[in-house]
Amino acid sequence: MFSFLKKNSSEPAAEQPGGWISRLKSGLARTGGQLTDLFGRGGKIDDDLYEELETILITADVGMDATRALLADLRHHVKEHRLSEASQMKEALAHCLLKLLKPLAQPLQAGTHKPFVIMMVGVNGAGKTTSIGKLAKYLQGQGLSVLLAAGDTFRAAAREQLTTWGERNNVTVIAQQSGDAAAVIYDAVQAAQARKIDVVLADTAGRLTTQAHLMEEIKKVKRVIAKVLPDAPHEVLLVLDANTGQNALSQVKAFDQALGVTGLILTKLDGTAKGGVIAAIAKAHPIPVRFIGVGEGLDDLRPFVAEDFVAALLGLDE
Repeated sequence: MFSFLKKNSSEPAAEQPGGWISRLKSGLARTGGQLTDLFGRGGKIDDDLYEELETILITADVGMDATRALLADLRHHVKEHRLSEASQMKEALAHCLLKLLKPLAQPLQAGTHKPFVIMMVGVNGAGKTTSIGKLAKYLQGQGLSVLLAAGDTFRAAAREQLTTWGERNNVTVIAQQSGDAAAVIYDAVQAAQARKIDVVLADTAGRLTTQAHLMEEIKKVKRVIAKVLPDAPHEVLLVLDANTGQNALSQVKAFDQALGVTGLILTKLDGTAKGGVIAAIAKAHPIPVRFIGVGEGLDDLRPFVAEDFVAALLGLDE
């Protein structure tokens, strides 16, 4: 059952994913449980079932547009395959959801330039600095050397937090007691060039998309990076808190307009997150989801795998 969710055998095997998938499933248990209850009651597929499903999807942060698109695709799938029982709907929904999310599953390719510069952006409290520490550990696991740039010069604790992550990963952190973010990151890229470092992870201060002057400042940071390395940054990763629901979609649109976001990191899927916002993004403003996070540990940031996410979101058996 659900064999279509199995990953292509040509893809690299995940490193012992059992515990990871279980944690992801636990984090998304609210949505998965509601769907299991809905489809497990038995009965026929009818308008009432579709109406209840619509409510669950909307409350799971899937959003109106993506919900309507999913339901339209689901109705077509049900008709095409002549399904009649409610118990058959979960597999049908998994099929439709995977079709929507699969295009977002594009792994980070960090070896195309040296140094490969990744600029990390996001609103306050999204988990940006923590994600940098975890991403550094992940990249080291890929055999890449990493340098961190403490570009969040607004929040005093950010530099200390990043330094702590650097110590945990045995990674150099370029920081300044004062000065602006652009100068810190400029120095970090130069240092990476001199030391032949593979990847620079550049932290930036959290900012609300409504703060026009701060959005202009982060555009300046990107321009300054390009001055020291003309084709950089090679990746602009937007960190999103999965608990913010539909607000995450507005953040994607605003940061992408300002900076040209190349990838997303969805954090905090271990808490009260309902997870459906990823479908809203896929429908309204598709940008590759590079990583998702389900905890505070160094290994709790993993590449986004659509099949695993769909299985966890819908509460499917592994």
